[in-house]
Amino acid sequence: MSPDWLLGSLSGYSIPPLPGRTAKRFGWLMAGASHSEDLDAMRLEAFNAGDRVSMEELRKAGKQTARERISMLLDADSFVEVDTFVQHRSVDFNMHLHRPYGDGVVAGHGMIDGRRVVCFAQDFAVFSGTMGEMHARKIAKIAAFAEKAQLPLIGIWDGDGQRVEDGVPALGATGELLDILVACSGRIPIFSVILGTVAGVSALAAGLSDFVILSDDNGQMFMRSPYFIPEIASGELDQQSLGGAEAHASRSGLACLVAEDEEDAILSAIEILAYLPDHTLAEPVRIRSEDPADRSCDKLTEILPEDSNRPYDMRHVIAEIVDEGRFLELFGTYAENIVIGFARLDGQTVGIIGNQPKVLAGCLDIDASVKAARFIRTCDVFNIPVLTLVDVPGFLPGTVQEWGGIIRHGAKLLYAYAEATVPKLTLVTRKAYGGAYLAMSCKHLRSDYNIAWPSGELAVMGAESAVNIIHRRELAEAEDTASTHSELVAEYRRKFGDPYVAARHGWLDDVIEPAQTRKKLIQALRPLRSKREWVPPKKHGNIPL
Repeated sequence: MSPDWLLGSLSGYSIPPLPGRTAKRFGWLMAGASHSEDLDAMRLEAFNAGDRVSMEELRKAGKQTARERISMLLDADSFVEVDTFVQHRSVDFNMHLHRPYGDGVVAGHGMIDGRRVVCFAQDFAVFSGTMGEMHARKIAKIAAFAEKAQLPLIGIWDGDGQRVEDGVPALGATGELLDILVACSGRIPIFSVILGTVAGVSALAAGLSDFVILSDDNGQMFMRSPYFIPEIASGELDQQSLGGAEAHASRSGLACLVAEDEEDAILSAIEILAYLPDHTLAEPVRIRSEDPADRSCDKLTEILPEDSNRPYDMRHVIAEIVDEGRFLELFGTYAENIVIGFARLDGQTVGIIGNQPKVLAGCLDIDASVKAARFIRTCDVFNIPVLTLVDVPGFLPGTVQEWGGIIRHGAKLLYAYAEATVPKLTLVTRKAYGGAYLAMSCKHLRSDYNIAWPSGELAVMGAESAVNIIHRRELAEAEDTASTHSELVAEYRRKFGDPYVAARHGWLDDVIEPAQTRKKLIQALRPLRSKREWVPPKKHGNIPL
């Protein structure tokens, strides 16, 4: 029931009979309460919008309310709420009898560690968090505010999709929300923290974010209601297997992080935010590091095997190089043959991309190419230097990859590197073969600083494969094929398989001992902080999506 209607009624109009619940709710007003008391009562109702049954269901599921979640996200007493008294306008299906303030979403702005952010949280206790017309407009309004104010936007999602009782108006308002989120993309960091079921167009809205974090206990995302999925209806799969956190982390590649519970999910968003600027025209905050810039990385020699065909964990290399060994890996269980994440060098945020030799020998495939390309573009729009660690024998062969579009998806990776204007540093630890060498931030794509360890191998392909192609007739005629093959492989490696050949051509800026890696990278990064690159004016490039 609208307060405007009630005030009009008290100004001389006849008052129609009110439903029992509504009469109780506004009994204080008709009893002659003061305006201050009116406001206090309305605000109290807005703060307790969910009914008792919904609240009981919420607690049984181990969930927090929307306001409790915002309290976990923001610094104490920093939240400034907007649109507290918004109500839906639907009159069908007896919806006019229940018009809770806020319409199922709490929105506003506040502080995280002293940084201003804009946020909203869906309230599952009100209409199951479904997105009606005013609900969507409220989120769109706060997103537009974030874009104008150039502040990060954090959404806490927990709703069962669109509100069917609102009909087409709900879809129209949701379309406006999607349009604003697209306008925000690339201008401000956008986070989606999934703490319940998010379905339909709401899932699309959350998917437009730069970072999607799902809680393992209740986080689920579906494009369609799971009740319409044949495997769910038949009992072949449950909802968690289809759209739960692990499914989106390892299969769909939607979730950048999986959190244990609601608090961990919110803390994960805060941790990522610490590496980012407020908007695309700002620089990430540089912090003072106690880790010496000239620290020797002696463990790197132990990490790298002598046999070039033996695997190792690229994350151990990263931990040895970066400040205090802290590396925030993203998408850790998706496309595991490439590693991406944030760290700091000399106190400055860097985005790190590294081939993972322990998975598929570090080969690039479709998923790895898309994963890395998306991350490069994220770093580029938020002015984060990119450090690439290369140990790649090539693109993964096979009909699945070829028919799946490895050419198109691999081109995305090459495109992202060539398009990026942030500082780009590249270290070749071991193999860098063929097209994969070119796609991994090579000098020819305007990388700013390229170095290699003495173990680096830059070539069109591996020595064994090259010898089998170049000397196939000679090997066929040789009396001792194995001995001849070994000699030819050694000769090929001497001519083409070491980093000094590339260094002589200027494709490597230096060949260094592994222990010097941190020192050399920081020395290169410091002057590149002022890097500016002119880009010809155009609407946008046409990345092979």
